[in-house]
Amino acid sequence: MKKKVVVGMSGGVDSSVAAYLLKEQGYDVLGVTMQLWKEDGPAGEAESACCGGDAAEDAARVAECLGIPHYCISFKREFRQSVIDYFVEEYLRGRTPNPCTACNRYVKWEALLEKSLAMGADYIATGHYARVGRLPNGRYAVGQSAASAKDQTYALYNLTQEQLSRTLMPVGEYTKDEIRAIAQRLGLPVAGKPDSQEICFVPDNDYAAFIDRQAGGRTPGPGNFVTADGRILGRHRGITHYTVGQRRGLELPMGERVFVTEIRPETDEVVIGGNGDILSTRAVCDRVNFMAIERLERPMRVLAKIRYNHKGEYCTIERQPGGHVVATFEQPVRAVTPGQAMVFYEGGYVAGGGTIIKE
Repeated sequence: MKKKVVVGMSGGVDSSVAAYLLKEQGYDVLGVTMQLWKEDGPAGEAESACCGGDAAEDAARVAECLGIPHYCISFKREFRQSVIDYFVEEYLRGRTPNPCTACNRYVKWEALLEKSLAMGADYIATGHYARVGRLPNGRYAVGQSAASAKDQTYALYNLTQEQLSRTLMPVGEYTKDEIRAIAQRLGLPVAGKPDSQEICFVPDNDYAAFIDRQAGGRTPGPGNFVTADGRILGRHRGITHYTVGQRRGLELPMGERVFVTEIRPETDEVVIGGNGDILSTRAVCDRVNFMAIERLERPMRVLAKIRYNHKGEYCTIERQPGGHVVATFEQPVRAVTPGQAMVFYEGGYVAGGGTIIKE
């Protein structure tokens, strides 16, 4: 019997070609578009850019072209609990979250996999630029894709072994140009569709306004810009407008380039400093998920990324009492930001990762 795979189809070119590739490999392919988010607002209803009505229509048209079944399934409750609430609460705590990592772990994998298994599927698949491999030690890990500029392994660091054992990522073997060429050759209606560049549920990129709408009146108001030793420099609009490393939009006449170096939610203060103040050779993370290794038993040299678009820097990671992992970098890194993911790579695979915390 053919193995059955449910492909998460977002209506984009990557997941569309993923479905085609798996069908060509002999799988029994079903397409599922996940309905995740719809926000009521003064301008009407704003849908998730990747999984709204237009995305579902595009995915349905692609499924018809490929001759595969297509379904729309609501995961709005799971998305609200695991992504939206997490996103808002982290900003209220003065941290800068990465909602894609939460969405991948708890919605696009955990919730979709549970539903897919109930539908009789053997695997789930996505259009991510990454590869899944089984290592000599028997563990599954996410490997970097053939398209280094599009590599999406950073946002997949916290998938579990069970999830990875049932995951297929066929797009990881191709470059973006090759994927678009396949879509064009097949005549898929999404062949020229542009990639989404923003967080899907904040299409206007105004995070602070979104948080204000969702926080139920709990958004902190204006406070003080201060130096590290507490000297007041001016007033800011509220801590949810800022992130560590930010330079633009501060509106501080300092006569030199200054940056946000820390956010203090307990006093509603935003700390300002110079370039040297956002350089660090140390970072600590908690909520660590090990992938290519079962546990960290001794100091380990890895390449670590501290944000999605960070090229990575070599460091030594060590486990601390309580489960935290501390990274000591060989060269200073800029803007170690609480709330962001720190992901460790060894030999092209994700060894693990966690959430950066303030020491």
